[in-house]
Amino acid sequence: MTKRTKVAVGGVAVGVVLLWLLPFWAALLVIVGIPVGAYLLLDPSQRTRLRRVSRKQLDR
Repeated sequence: MTKRTKVAVGGVAVGVVLLWLLPFWAALLVIVGIPVGAYLLLDPSQRTRLRRVSRKQLDR
């Protein structure tokens, strides 16, 4: 398995556990809030670089 696949499987596992342990709205807040918070912590140059890389991968 590639590193990306392991991260995706781990993310799904954490999401399922959160949905099981917390009310739906709290689990959804955590699942959406962590990536959004991480994105907002990036410098503007890092955000630009991330957007550029994401677009390149979409253009394959």
